[in-house]
Formats: sequence, C-alpha cells, structure tokens
Amino acid sequence: MAKRDAPPRWDRKMQQRLARGEAAALGELYDRFASLVHGLAHTVLGDERAADHLTRDVFAHVWEHPDTYDPKQGPLRSWVAALTHRLAVQRLRATETAALRQAGHGSTEELERKVRHASVAARADYIVQSMPVPLRAALELAYFQRRDYRQTAVDLGVTEDEARRRLRLGLQLLSTAHDAGAAPGAPPGYGGAV
Repeated sequence: MAKRDAPPRWDRKMQQRLARGEAAALGELYDRFASLVHGLAHTVLGDERAADHLTRDVFAHVWEHPDTYDPKQGPLRSWVAALTHRLAVQRLRATETAALRQAGHGSTEELERKVRHASVAARADYIVQSMPVPLRAALELAYFQRRDYRQTAVDLGVTEDEARRRLRLGLQLLSTAHDAGAAPGAPPGYGGAV
C-alpha cells in the first residue's frame, strides 16, 4: 500500500506532462474530468452556457498554470474540482453583483445567500459523484426511485442491514456538504489550496 502522503502516480505524471506542455495530456485530463467540471460549474452557476464557458476557462487555467497543482496537497481530481468551484463562485459573484447594480439593489446579503446555497449544492454533487458505487447506488434507489431500505436491499441483492448501513453512510457523507459549504466560497475539496 502506498504511503498516505505520496500522490497517486497518474496525478504526478499528468502534472509533469502538463508542465512540459504536452497537448495530449490536456486532452486526457479533459476526457477524465470534463463532466465533473461542467457539472460543478452548472450546479453553482445554474446556466448551461455559463457552465460551458467556465469549463473552457478551467482547462485553460490548468494548461496555462500546471505548476499551481501540487500533487503533495491531494488528488488532481480534488484540485480540479476546487479550482472549478472557486472560479464558478467568482463568476457567480460578479454576475450577481452586476445584476444587483442594474436592478438598483445594493444588498449583498441575497448574493451571499445565493453563493452559500450554490456552494452547498456543488459540494453535495461532488460528494455524490466521488462516493463509492455501492453507496451511490443505494442513495439513488432510495431517493430517486423512492425505494425504502427493504426494497433497496432486494434491488441491490444485499441484506437489509447492509442496505441500511449504505444509506446511513451515504447520508453521513452528504451531510458534510452543508458543513463545508457554510463558509462562502468554501471549495468542494483539496482543503481550499487552489
């Protein structure tokens, strides 16, 4: 087993390839993380076109500044998610501030509430996408298909106790979304070091 503080090999190699300016590395990174980036951007911004633009901005930033990722700080996936979140919140604040000025409203309280809500939603989305498949499957059955734990157990082919355990753990993980998103601009991962 690898040491806890040793970054995954793929992350280190990818960072090195990006630093050398390998266009193929950016393509691989895009293939691997584009849906994550777009999903988080859409969750924060609430607009498909804005999410498309932000996705391009995130990958442009990674291409232009590959040295800002430090593999010792955490997984590349978390860094990309945190970068996306930070840029999306900046864009949301700028857009909403401009809208408040145009409407003649000076209240930033509504803006900060919106940003906090978007941060929590983005964090929850990231948590669900990152959780192990068995937990995600149990949550999806319970919440999207409205199955109780008994039906979830049957659908997954596990015991009722195992279904309850998966649901409980999945919900515990999701509950951290609100805690981490309580501070405006809190990133969904990587400890905020973007």
